[in-house]
Amino acid sequence: MTPADKSAAARAARDRLAADEAAATGPARTAVTLGQIFRRFWHHPSPWMILTVLAAALAWRVAEGGWTLADLRAPALLVAAFPALEWVVHVFVLHWRPRRFAGLTVDTELARDHRRHHANPRDVPLVFIPWRSLAAVICVYSTVALLAFPRLGEALTFILSVAAVGLLYEWTHYAIHSDYRPRSRLYRAVWRNHRLHHYKNEHYWFTVTTAGTADRLLGTYPDPATTATSATARNLHAPA
Repeated sequence: MTPADKSAAARAARDRLAADEAAATGPARTAVTLGQIFRRFWHHPSPWMILTVLAAALAWRVAEGGWTLADLRAPALLVAAFPALEWVVHVFVLHWRPRRFAGLTVDTELARDHRRHHANPRDVPLVFIPWRSLAAVICVYSTVALLAFPRLGEALTFILSVAAVGLLYEWTHYAIHSDYRPRSRLYRAVWRNHRLHHYKNEHYWFTVTTAGTADRLLGTYPDPATTATSATARNLHAPA
């Protein structure tokens, strides 16, 4: 394929994506500023919950003292592994298909709300982690960290690092689904990657905070120009 052919194919893919999104979202979006969506971000419970954990863990960590180079290990590993972790959670937790075991249907609030999120990506409350599920996650990972790390300081550093990454995730996901349009090249790539997942094909493009890093590694980053538009992106697990 010549460069001209590739450019034409890319333009055609962008046009098809724009048509898919227009059909799914209806009326044109309103123009908003980054400051406006930032203020609206704090109208929802999960950012405040995560910020509270971050502030408490930071204050406790400063009071604990005894900083060493070992404090850098967990945050560095978390940042390096987060795209893959995000991919795993998205595929196996959020896209969980309800199953019956011993006569009981096994489903989760996270999966149920995520199906509703796909059905209406413009429903802002569904963009955020449900507060009950988030409270459970905070309790579990904080308890595990306090028990698993050899030093309290390392555990607290890990807890505040997870909170920082979680807050970044919530902000990025909210910004992508808001009316704000990307200005920078990096954010545009992240924005486009996630919107392909919602408006092109729900079986691909699972990363949210990066531009398809784990997708490229794990084989879910196809060429949009050659990828079929899914009929079930807004109705997860429905027969195609």
